[in-house]
Amino acid sequence: MSGSRTRYLVGMAVDATGAGLYLPLSLLYFHHVTGMPIAQVGVVMTAGALFALVGNPIAGTLVDRLGARSVVVGGYVLRAVGFAAYPLVDSATTMFLAVALVAVGDGSFPPSIQALVAEIAEGTARDKLLAAQRSMRNAGLGLGGLAAGGALTIGSDAAYTGIVLATGVAYLAAAVIIGTIPLPARGRRGRAAIKGGYREVFANKPFLALALVNVPIAFGYMVLAVALPVYITQQLHAATGLVGALYAVNTIGIAVLQIPVTRMLVRYRRTRATALGALVIGASFVLFALLGAVSSATAVLLVGSFVATALFTAGELMHGATASALVSSAAPVETRGRHLSVYQFSWAIPTALAPAVLTALLSASAIGMWLVLAAGVVGSAAAMVRLEPRLPADAVRPKAVVTAAVPRPVETVMGEPVVGGPVAVETIVSARSVSVR
Repeated sequence: MSGSRTRYLVGMAVDATGAGLYLPLSLLYFHHVTGMPIAQVGVVMTAGALFALVGNPIAGTLVDRLGARSVVVGGYVLRAVGFAAYPLVDSATTMFLAVALVAVGDGSFPPSIQALVAEIAEGTARDKLLAAQRSMRNAGLGLGGLAAGGALTIGSDAAYTGIVLATGVAYLAAAVIIGTIPLPARGRRGRAAIKGGYREVFANKPFLALALVNVPIAFGYMVLAVALPVYITQQLHAATGLVGALYAVNTIGIAVLQIPVTRMLVRYRRTRATALGALVIGASFVLFALLGAVSSATAVLLVGSFVATALFTAGELMHGATASALVSSAAPVETRGRHLSVYQFSWAIPTALAPAVLTALLSASAIGMWLVLAAGVVGSAAAMVRLEPRLPADAVRPKAVVTAAVPRPVETVMGEPVVGGPVAVETIVSARSVSVR
């Protein structure tokens, strides 16, 4: 792996470790330092978090004008400043301002980081880098969460403040690491201002369809955090500890298996791999529904829950990195930032609506919720296959960069031919005709 990609992965690991530190106490921190009720803290945090939707389109434009690396670094700095302000929060107003600042940085991250990956990796190397990123980020989130759990057992003001400041330092460290990544020529070229703004994106109907197809899958991704804990504990009446175990299966599974699974999938069309992943996720939802319909036996529920979660994880392994590579490859280079920004709304909107939508479905019918989600992701899989002919060929069928040996040109010395040794050159070949290992 090139030095740029190695440095990139180190930055992602540092970023994720910092995020993992803070995630377990996001609500608890402000409740602890301000004394506000949890419900009020939640409302203020949600209001501030909406600014992520503002940061997203701004980031898309800046990526096209300044380059992805600059926007990634700027987003990290914004978040670091926001976390540095957290210990100064003493009211709902100051809390809102600090959370909004961090949210703008959060919103700038998805389109800019996907664009950066597209600049430093091409072909199947892009799929593999995104797979390694997902693996590293899951590991980093887990490590950060463990460290936060240890600090929270102390329960003091100093422990809470230390976690928040450590998160800010991690973002600054990630900014330094990402900021020193050397870019290839294609990532350093001058960027002319592109007229038309987001009209260029909305005129790209196949890309918009790709974003719409993702919406049901994005809702499906949210079940682990939003619906599954309630379903397991209140509908299936299982022990609360089972939720943590199922979450661990998913997190560890992605950290360990994402790279080998993606290495296998780069031989195939990205559209087919993502569609298959959606189908497997749909199968996991059907199994979760069956658990609520056919049995209340503890052993059946226990085994069935782990099998369903394993299926969900397998679907996520097939879909996640490959879908990201498909989208970044389908976006035109000149307006890649804006295209990826629009696509990110297919994640951001379901993420914002999921708590309300999924809990409403769960309240109406727990089994019905799973079947609705299953129908949605299966429909997305079918739509993805139908969309395939309208997408750029090099986005659908990844290419592999391989090293080939070719002879040097024949030179002459004193009239006698001299043949040099082999020279390594990079050749782009179809991933269907080469074994990628």
